[in-house]
Amino acid sequence: MSVQDAIVIVSGLPRSGTSMMMQMLDAGGVPILTDGVREADSDNPQGYYEFEPVKRTREDPSWLAGAPGKAVKMVHLLLKTLPVDRTYRVIVMRRELDEVLASQAVMLERLGRPGASLSPDRLAAVFRRQLEDVTRWMAEQDCFESIEVEHGRVISHPDEQAERVSAFLGGHLDVSAMANVVNPTLHRQRGPTA
Repeated sequence: MSVQDAIVIVSGLPRSGTSMMMQMLDAGGVPILTDGVREADSDNPQGYYEFEPVKRTREDPSWLAGAPGKAVKMVHLLLKTLPVDRTYRVIVMRRELDEVLASQAVMLERLGRPGASLSPDRLAAVFRRQLEDVTRWMAEQDCFESIEVEHGRVISHPDEQAERVSAFLGGHLDVSAMANVVNPTLHRQRGPTA
């Protein structure tokens, strides 16, 4: 089955760069599934690129009928709700867990919401297990092909990472346009290696 028949999923932990990757795909020429319900804000000034029906996939997967050849964002925990009778190309965004946790904390504070009840170390361990679990599950399904993209590498080497993603999706994307939307100034929570 060709890439045009596959559903492109951008996934990862919250605050791992999924919105940035959706913006890159949009610039590169991939049709995007988004509804604009969640508007851009100071945490994601370029927009969230979310699509509300994704959250109800287990109960109502009907949105998938119009998704082949398009890209949609889906948090890592929802990947297992996807029916395995379709073809998916999954771009898994990876980011240093200390950066993810710091970015989440800043966003929750701005929204006036309580943070997780777990300590940062415990929460990092939970996230790590969840990612390992869903990665293992995808590897066991014939309908998934996936690529891991490091958030920090996109920031430091956008051309290289745009080229990788384009190759994964068939090699016909506008790599220069993809790289040009990467804004290093939005990389505000940095880990010790960044």
